[in-house]
Amino acid sequence: MDRMELAKRIDHTLLGPTATRAAVKTLCDEAIQYGVASACVNPCHVALVRDCLKDSDVKTCAVIGFPHGMSTSETKAFEAQKAIADGADELDMVINVAALKEGDYAAVSDDIRAVCAAAAKAPRPVSVKVILEMALLAQEEKIAGATLAKAAGADFVKTSTGFGPSGATVEDVALLRATVGEEIGVKAAGGIRDAQTALAMIEAGANRIGASRTAAILDGLGAG
Repeated sequence: MDRMELAKRIDHTLLGPTATRAAVKTLCDEAIQYGVASACVNPCHVALVRDCLKDSDVKTCAVIGFPHGMSTSETKAFEAQKAIADGADELDMVINVAALKEGDYAAVSDDIRAVCAAAAKAPRPVSVKVILEMALLAQEEKIAGATLAKAAGADFVKTSTGFGPSGATVEDVALLRATVGEEIGVKAAGGIRDAQTALAMIEAGANRIGASRTAAILDGLGAG
């Protein structure tokens, strides 16, 4: 895989609580420079990112219910609607992890469907990625979460927020791919800092990589 092909699989990300407008503008400049899939930011920065990326083919990605997923479904739906109105092309939503662990599958499904419904009403295609925070889940919970996300209409399942106890693993990516099949995407995120790790995630089944250290990842492939 060459540098350009890998770049097209990366969501270049800035989600920390100290992300300033200046830092977000730098993120967008880098996203255009690298030719990544999207620039991923918190909802308050979506309009800024939309404006910065307007003359590029880099998509605007917003996180929803981030980072803990413990907002109500109605709140997540409204947050999704506002992000779409501000220019988001992709939404990375965090599930209610506690509901999944309690076995309240109806609540988890309704939560995901609320955001997917908001995306479906958008005036342009908007994809939904469902963050499961795999490090907090037992094996059967991981499978259940991915299955529910697919059934609810998600476009991707995603391993991690990057703010949990640990990030993506090859084993979790492979499990997600085996669970959802080839019909929807798998995004690996959290702790991916070099090309070797990114390529291992892709080999395991990831279509998309979430990363804040995009330059280091791409530099690991050289100039090709």
